[in-house]
Amino acid sequence: MPTAKTAHLSDRSLIRVAGEEAHHFLQNLVTADIEDTDAKGASSAALLTPQGKILFDFLIYKVPGGYLLDAPASIAGDLLKRLTFYRLRSKVELDLLGDDTCVYAIWNGAVSPDGALLHVTDPRLPDLGGRVVGPAGLFDAQTDSEAVSVEGYDAHRIASGVPEGLKDYEYSDIFPHDADLDQLGGVSFTKGCYVGQEVVSRVQHRGTARKRFVLVEGADALPVKGTPVLAGDKAIGELGSAIAAGGRNIGLALLRLDKTAQAKDNGTPFHCGDTEIQVSIPGWATFALPEQVAAD
Repeated sequence: MPTAKTAHLSDRSLIRVAGEEAHHFLQNLVTADIEDTDAKGASSAALLTPQGKILFDFLIYKVPGGYLLDAPASIAGDLLKRLTFYRLRSKVELDLLGDDTCVYAIWNGAVSPDGALLHVTDPRLPDLGGRVVGPAGLFDAQTDSEAVSVEGYDAHRIASGVPEGLKDYEYSDIFPHDADLDQLGGVSFTKGCYVGQEVVSRVQHRGTARKRFVLVEGADALPVKGTPVLAGDKAIGELGSAIAAGGRNIGLALLRLDKTAQAKDNGTPFHCGDTEIQVSIPGWATFALPEQVAAD
């Protein structure tokens, strides 16, 4: 019986960043350290506003002659335009690849398909599995894996506690720490300047991240993205993506950590819509709920 699961992530597109100054161009622009990308083959990253909020999030892959950015398909054209805006006179080539070059996810086992252009461990979290770039139909002939839908992959991602832009939050609304990007290898605090770097560094060094994405689970189906999460009758955040899979109703929610801790200390129940929920921090996270909680 097949054990590995594969998903063609048809909601993702690829942007090629090539040319002799591609490394320098990205290093001065995005949150990730491109030196690490070169060494490991992949990084998670974001392009921020000057105010430090996430304008786009994506994965970066090192390939011969440059890099590939793995981004949501719905905004890939906008990301390309923004990169072009920053290019100025840099010796960089920027192209949006066509639908014949696809992004796949592999998890719950190892598969090495013939014809893959790239195969890396997901840089955000090893438990997410692997990421593969290749032609359409790459896994059609595989007998040692099970093909699942994008929704099937999202269930795996949500259960792993990993948020993604547009599925869990809107762009230009939140900071990298809110999206746990600092926890998932997407932010460098040592490489020097990039767009929005000063704000992000200040949050890191002052330890002032007040909101985080955490896991939520209910006995009943969770409501739509953006539904407020309540502790008693007080809003403490809102729901991101959620899915019913494997007999579980799981989701990700962006919550105020102090108010979440206060509610837990007081035994106050959490609700999202009509569903009572349990709140937990992902096992990979290094942040915790505050021990000392000030009264409102």
